[in-house]
Formats: sequence, C-alpha cells, structure tokens
Amino acid sequence: MSNHPSENCSTEENPLYVFYSSVMIVEFVLALPLNLSVIYIFIFKLKFWKTKGNNIFLFNLVLADVLLLICLPVKAADYKKGQRWNDSDVVCKAMLFVMFLNRGASIAFLTLISIDRYFRVVHPGKRVFHRILKKSPIISVCIWLVLLPMTIPTMLKTFECCAQSREDDNIIDTFRKILFFSQVLIPFVILVFCSAQIIKRLTQKSVGDKTKLRRAVFLVSMVMLVFSLCFLPSTISRMVLLIVRDMDSEDAERIAVNVYDGFMCLSFLDCLLDPIVYCLTSTKFKDVYVSTFLPCLRHRCDIV
Repeated sequence: MSNHPSENCSTEENPLYVFYSSVMIVEFVLALPLNLSVIYIFIFKLKFWKTKGNNIFLFNLVLADVLLLICLPVKAADYKKGQRWNDSDVVCKAMLFVMFLNRGASIAFLTLISIDRYFRVVHPGKRVFHRILKKSPIISVCIWLVLLPMTIPTMLKTFECCAQSREDDNIIDTFRKILFFSQVLIPFVILVFCSAQIIKRLTQKSVGDKTKLRRAVFLVSMVMLVFSLCFLPSTISRMVLLIVRDMDSEDAERIAVNVYDGFMCLSFLDCLLDPIVYCLTSTKFKDVYVSTFLPCLRHRCDIV
C-alpha cells in the first residue's frame, strides 16, 4: 500500500464508491437522451450554423457535455470494480484528457454566454463588443484550439492512478495545478461581476418592459448555480486535498480523497443543468424544444 492514500488506486471495498458509481450511472442515463435531443434541436430545427452569437456558444457547450458523457460509464465501472481510475494507462489518460477538456470548454462557453448577456443588458450601446461577440464561430474555434494544447500536459507524464499520485514540483505538475484552479476561480469572479451589474441594472430600471432584464438575471443566476454545484466544490476539495497531503496524516488524506472524488461525481451534473441555461439564453430554443418534445407543457413554459 502506498504511503499516501491519494496514490492508492484501490477503493478498499469502500461502499461509498459503489454509491458514487450508482450516481454516475443515473447521471449518464438521464443526461444522454437529454443532450442528444438538444443536439437534434440545434442541428435539425435551429440550424445553428446559420446564426451568430449565443446559439454557436450553446452548441459548443452541448458538445463539451457529450464529451464528458463518454467518460461516465467507464468511470462508474472503475468505481464498481473497486478502482479509483482505470488500470489501463491509455484509457486512464484518455479519460483524464477528455474530462479536463470538457471542464475547460464548459466553463469557457458558460462564461462567454454570461458576458454576452452582460453587454446586451448593461452596455447595449457598446457596438465594438457586440461586433466581437458576433464573431462567435471564430471565437469558438479559438477556444478549442487553445484548450487542446493546455490539456495535453495531463497526458505527458505517467502517474500512479493516472492522476492522483503525489505531485512533484516540476513544470508539468505546477502548470496542471495552475490550470485546474485558475480555469474555475477567474471565470467565477467574472460571473459574479456580470451578475451584480445585471441585477443592478434591473433595480435601476423603473419604467419599461423588464422581461428581458429578468431573463438575464435568471440566466446569470443559473450559470452561477452550475458553477456553485459543479465546479467550485471539486476545486475547493482539490485545494484541501493538496493541503492535507502535506500534513502526512493518512486518515485525513483518505477522507479528503473520498470527498474530492465525491465532488468530482457531483461536477458531472452540469450535463443535466446546462439545458436549463439553453432555455434561459434563447427563447426560440425553449419554444422549439418544448413544441417538439413536450407539447403538453407548451403553454406553461410561456410564462418563463
């Protein structure tokens, strides 16, 4: 057995990981048809490539979610077998690469959607920013091109348990830590700012139609909820794990590992929550989705 529980690939018949496995299976079963239906709407109903702006960002967000869904059955099977990571080095690193790529893409496109709504509501007259945001296809391609080389370091070095070994002080490990924390904390600060400014704008508007502003508040609130449930807990628990690891307390580290793995399971919920963001961002998407798959709820959804 390793001196550090975070380096131990076995879950030691821990029933908690059987529960984690069940949670991921439920997430997969619910999220797969939901995301496939969303892709159907974007491709065959909205023809997203003919539009600019949020529809492009939303389609890229659902692509990131589908990437993550590929990993869930494998990850759940590993936990069921009593392994924290797949025993195949190739499969393990491939999963880690896809999970990091999904995490970065989801955060990037959620942040862009909030920034777009911020400028539309708070600074509607700033045409320069609107022209930039209208280049959504180019921006989307650039994000993927930037994320790919940033995610490659997760596969450059052989780790025990693929990702959970004790991290030495070298360039790759330092870069991975910086990437893991900064890709959540920096966008979260941006989202807090956008949310505060949009809410302030809503409170200042005393006359006129407030529907657009309320929808913007709902949108940024939902994005904040996704961050608060799916990304912040895993980031904070990872930070705690790194601190506890230096304390040389095996019991405390074992608990920190279990908590971190649990919050990583929770992070997969973004595949289920993101479709709500689609509905809040695009009224047209909501109307088309409801009329196609949930026609019985069409009149009820008109109030949202």
